[in-house]
Amino acid sequence: MSAAWPTGGGLVPAARIPGGELAAVAEAADFAVLPVGAVEWHGPHLPLGTDLILAEGFAAESAIPGGDGAAAPGDGGATPAGDRATAAGPRGVLFPAVPYAACPGQTRPWPGTVSIRPEIAVGYLADVIEGIVAAGFPRLLIVNGHDANMSTVRAAMEWVSGRRTASLLLVNWFQLVTPAETAELYGPLPSRGHGGAYETSGVLGFDPDAVRLYAVADLPPKPKLPVTHPYVLVESRPDPWQGWSGHISLAGEEAGRRVRQLAGTRLREVVAAWVAAPPPAPPTDAPLPAEVAPAADAPSAGGPEPEEAP
Repeated sequence: MSAAWPTGGGLVPAARIPGGELAAVAEAADFAVLPVGAVEWHGPHLPLGTDLILAEGFAAESAIPGGDGAAAPGDGGATPAGDRATAAGPRGVLFPAVPYAACPGQTRPWPGTVSIRPEIAVGYLADVIEGIVAAGFPRLLIVNGHDANMSTVRAAMEWVSGRRTASLLLVNWFQLVTPAETAELYGPLPSRGHGGAYETSGVLGFDPDAVRLYAVADLPPKPKLPVTHPYVLVESRPDPWQGWSGHISLAGEEAGRRVRQLAGTRLREVVAAWVAAPPPAPPTDAPLPAEVAPAADAPSAGGPEPEEAP
């Protein structure tokens, strides 16, 4: 069924697979991919579907046929044309994106945000993920464009992995470029906030016509805590805040192209290593697998029971 894919691999849309050919396509596929985003206010300069644009855009980058041939920052150079012609990428099946998500209190009051309750999000995502696995795709890549999805998707993945034999990989595009690298791109001012220069540039890398850089002035974000240790801070409303914050003057199409290139290359590296790894064993309902469970007649950990006195 390799004819379903372009030469050298790539993605085919699940929504276009005839039902009678699904089993053959699933057998030939290396993995399935599910973008997850949100419909959420990101400021006057960004579209409500910002997270969907990014999730779907990077999902499409996960299996470029034959490689893209572009040198990412820090790479030795572009892939030679002859090598691109013969290099075969993985074969993926792209499922329609999950558009709606649980959104934080910081953006729920702003116009255009469509938020669902977290408990609904977890249950919905669990059903979607299990349905894809049950359709014959035990390897599922989930490409995330909305930070709040990390907790709900993770919870759903954990639930499905205890019911089905599955290898479920969650990648957040935002984390594929490091803070040090964004500092090189944008300088010392903060760039990684909601609706900020980094996210704006990401959208510019895929759909520059969707961005209105002229619509806002810079809104410097609240400083982070002066520590280097990891933490998660959730507040009702940072200040300053207008449902977004950031130094938009730092964003641009050139930065967007570099973000797309670097994050896309990293994503393909993760996918290649994952597809090459051995599959997991099936889940079990037993507290311990049979081969390590103690025999019924084995002595207890404390040794044999003392004999009773006559």
